[in-house]
Amino acid sequence: MSVSISRQHWNALLEALEETRRQRHVLTYRALIERLQLPSPAMQTLTAALEHLAAIDARAERPLRSTLVISQGASRLPRTGFFEYALQLGRFSGPPDGMAAASWHSAEIVRVFEYTYPEEDI
Repeated sequence: MSVSISRQHWNALLEALEETRRQRHVLTYRALIERLQLPSPAMQTLTAALEHLAAIDARAERPLRSTLVISQGASRLPRTGFFEYALQLGRFSGPPDGMAAASWHSAEIVRVFEYTYPEEDI
């Protein structure tokens, strides 16, 4: 099944992540879905959009903005699929759960906070 995100939702996603980055915060998947008011299948649409953004950032050798989106569970980490995709992009190595993932995620968040993304990418 292929999912796509509207231009309006894509732009809103980029704006939400930039605002979150400037405030040095993170967002949960649920909060982002609600903020963007994504239609069903919302989680699949958001996942596809975040993976697309991660690929764009990886190609440009920038920190992955999708790192700012986390699960609302106790781990405060993205879902396992995020780490698996970061592994495919060559940005992360190790098991997609546990200390290596948590450590890499923390470091990548700091990189995102400190990086200034080009305006055309916001």
